[in-house]
Amino acid sequence: MKILIVQESDWIKRNPHQQHHLMERMVLRGHEVKIIDYPIDWKEDDGVRHRRRVIKGYHKIHEGADVEVVRPAILAVPVLIYPSLYLSHKHEIQRQIKEFKPDVIVGFGVVNTYLASKIARKERIPFVYYWIDVLHKLIPERGFHPLGKYMETVAIKNSQLVLTINQKLEEYVRNMGAVNTKVIDAGIDLEEFDPNLDGTPVRREYGIKDEDTVLFFMGFLYHFAGLKELALEFAKAEHPNLKLLIVGDGDAYSDLQKIVEENHLEDRVLLIGRKPYNEIPGFVAASDICILPAYPDEEIMQDIVPIKIYEYMAMGKPVITTELPGVMAEFGNENGITYVKKPEDVISRAFDIDVEVDGRKARKLAEGNDWEGIVDEFERTLKQL
Repeated sequence: MKILIVQESDWIKRNPHQQHHLMERMVLRGHEVKIIDYPIDWKEDDGVRHRRRVIKGYHKIHEGADVEVVRPAILAVPVLIYPSLYLSHKHEIQRQIKEFKPDVIVGFGVVNTYLASKIARKERIPFVYYWIDVLHKLIPERGFHPLGKYMETVAIKNSQLVLTINQKLEEYVRNMGAVNTKVIDAGIDLEEFDPNLDGTPVRREYGIKDEDTVLFFMGFLYHFAGLKELALEFAKAEHPNLKLLIVGDGDAYSDLQKIVEENHLEDRVLLIGRKPYNEIPGFVAASDICILPAYPDEEIMQDIVPIKIYEYMAMGKPVITTELPGVMAEFGNENGITYVKKPEDVISRAFDIDVEVDGRKARKLAEGNDWEGIVDEFERTLKQL
């Protein structure tokens, strides 16, 4: 099967999401996959005109699971970025249909997914819209949110099937008019995220003592991630053996650095920066409790369930998260997850957790989400279109 993926995120730079795991495993099963992506961090790059690029033989997770990434040209100027994206991605989708001749197109974006859905309908190619987030809410310019939602609505109408990563998102897309929907959960590599993995090397590398309790966060550091509030709470807390280990970068990184420096937290709040995905299990193993302290009232956090929660749980780690509706609906209570009202509450609740007992509960739940079963379902779903 030939599968064309369209998305408006950087396939190369961003940490693995649902689509990376699914597509690389589909390649290992003999399918051919092409990606049309978008350099979402274009403001950090030099130059105005970004020429079309083709990255062949790329894999992020699995050796030999090579996909081809096509990055259409854009004009990296604020007033021109979206018009250039629209035109270049439209041309690229048409080109790939002519040259690659996909059996199915799967959209993970907004603008290029809108385009792909219309072109696929015209060309009578099955189109699947896969929701792992409410993407129009992530558009930086809030004035474009209504237009983004309109494009999502059109893409939903043009889809043979709308897949979602959890039940809350399925409810959301049904409210937007989706009729044929299906939930395909996030998956976990249960061998890679092994609860028996030794985290001692990471603890030693970063000066973490045996008696220290480590709270761990990984991912993009959004301002709404709650980490700044939590770091400031560390400055007040009288628990020298409690550490906060943060792996990732993003919008809030410089603010976190400033908080750490101004409050002399260098030995308690450890900012590691971005790390390769294959090193992440070692960091999780080095932790005691994993956290997701995002603002519970943040609009874009209402319906999602980050895949990292499953990865934490697979390694037998209890999780503390704010009361995010999507997470609460997905996991409920008594599954190794503790809920708090606000980010600042994480520290006090950490001392109430039985790490071993809650960790076993978390692992037991995660065992039902092995990637092989998830890919089986995804592959079967595409073949039935």
